[in-house]
Amino acid sequence: MQRDKILYRLRSGYKSQSKQTNVNPERPLKFMRNYLYGSRVSKPQDLVSYINKYHFSFEYIIGRGGFGRVWKVELKRNKKEFALKEMQKLRVISKRSVHSIMNERKLLEKLKSPFIVNMHYAFQDRENLYLVMDLLNGGDLRYHYCKMKRFSEEQTKFIVCCLILGLEYIHSSGVIHRDIKPENLVFDSEGYVRITDFGVARVLTSDNSRETSGTPGYMAPEVLCRLNHGFQVDYFALGVIAYEFMLGRRPYLGRNRKEIREAVLARQVQVKPSEIPENWSFNAADFINRLIQRKPDKRLSGTEIKKHPWIADFDWNRLLNKTLRAPFVPKGKENFDQRVNSDWKDEIDYNLMQNYLENAFDGYYYDKRVSKSTTETRRTSIVSRRSEILSRLDF
Repeated sequence: MQRDKILYRLRSGYKSQSKQTNVNPERPLKFMRNYLYGSRVSKPQDLVSYINKYHFSFEYIIGRGGFGRVWKVELKRNKKEFALKEMQKLRVISKRSVHSIMNERKLLEKLKSPFIVNMHYAFQDRENLYLVMDLLNGGDLRYHYCKMKRFSEEQTKFIVCCLILGLEYIHSSGVIHRDIKPENLVFDSEGYVRITDFGVARVLTSDNSRETSGTPGYMAPEVLCRLNHGFQVDYFALGVIAYEFMLGRRPYLGRNRKEIREAVLARQVQVKPSEIPENWSFNAADFINRLIQRKPDKRLSGTEIKKHPWIADFDWNRLLNKTLRAPFVPKGKENFDQRVNSDWKDEIDYNLMQNYLENAFDGYYYDKRVSKSTTETRRTSIVSRRSEILSRLDF
């Protein structure tokens, strides 16, 4: 609405002036629109336009998060398809999640791997934040688990090995994901699984007992009990997922965080030999049991995990090069829950000042096509030039 007011005032003013001259009334308007939102620059080749939502064609909604929806989009310039995460600033601020959103954006700038969902662009307008990511049409693991109820041992092993390579890379970058769960694991069209959603991920520090965000059902005991924790928390979550695929339920159940914490403290859950389903091996059960250990020092993790008999002979090089045939390949391109179009039921504080919405997300801009120093310069330039033009127009 604010943009429309600006452009309307510009259009009205320049049209009245153009009657007395031979100036095309659309030329100044086009200049001001480009000044506010960026324009395509083709020459010289080393100059790249400021990316914004008008560079994309929005096709349809494929997902939904806590702050907005995820769209399938096409970049008009080269017809490449992406997933665009649209987040409402008011909702982010009302949920006190500014730090989480900015943290995810900064982490994704330095993380690039074939086993995570990578970021290509990040930008904002006055109402929303936009994060442009790899488009994976296979759907998330939760969607397929709800449809199939169980995965076979072969399918589970392939998924687990994909996640091990993803976690290996993330941890080598000094980052703990802290929210590994089926909703944050996405299939590509070939059946390979990637890790997404780094909203509660953090760079590892020695004192992180206060960082307790995550999903209770997949949360390691040391996080539930507000203790310092390390990379082992991600492997505990991996064990919970494998347990769920084998037996159709999580090892520790509860209606809320408190009940799950009490269940964890009550006893150590293990897959018993009598519980192992048909066509599942003892080694698979042992692998899961060693991942869901309550004490981190007894938990299978790090370099030891690949040495376990269940996956010791797995062809890691072919998996890394993505030349293995996945045992489960999603069918079609509509692998998402139809309920993504439903409305939110949370409350938003509409009284927040507009200038606070602008300043709360300084530094959000990112463009993979340009260098880091250029990106930093553009972040500053975008904020300053929009503030300047708005102040001149007395908005």
